[in-house]
Amino acid sequence: MGEAATAEPSTMPAPPLPPPGLLRRLGALIYDALLLAGIWFVATALLLPLRGGEAFRPNQPAYSAYLLGVGFVFYGWFWTHGGQTLGMRAWKIRLRAAGGETVSWTQAAVRFLAALLSLSLFGLGYWWALWDSQKRCWHDVISGTRLVWQNKRLPSTQSGDNA
Repeated sequence: MGEAATAEPSTMPAPPLPPPGLLRRLGALIYDALLLAGIWFVATALLLPLRGGEAFRPNQPAYSAYLLGVGFVFYGWFWTHGGQTLGMRAWKIRLRAAGGETVSWTQAAVRFLAALLSLSLFGLGYWWALWDSQKRCWHDVISGTRLVWQNKRLPSTQSGDNA
């Protein structure tokens, strides 16, 4: 009696995780920007002894490239190792490749550069999420990645990105 009603939950496909809204994305971005500012202070402090304690002057391309590289390593490492920066973890957002797999370093580099472009054009690349049917920003589309919102109804260890 009722054998069909006792189907094992493990055989049922996991529902796709929904994309986060723009405000949730921006919350994680602000959180991570504060963390990155602290990392940039430490990264700068590591260079100061090599300059005899002399401060960096504005518009020094090598220093700007160094800070950009530090930013890429910060984001790239988190994106390729678990798909979450600390800000994304706080806002329950995870980055996945479009097929649900872990993001590669190449995708992380493309995403990072495209996100800089998204921000540099008055944030237009971020605002794009308001019109995109899948709530993707430009850097999601360009890098072949997507963000998913791991809301409380779904276990945080679930990677059921079937979309």
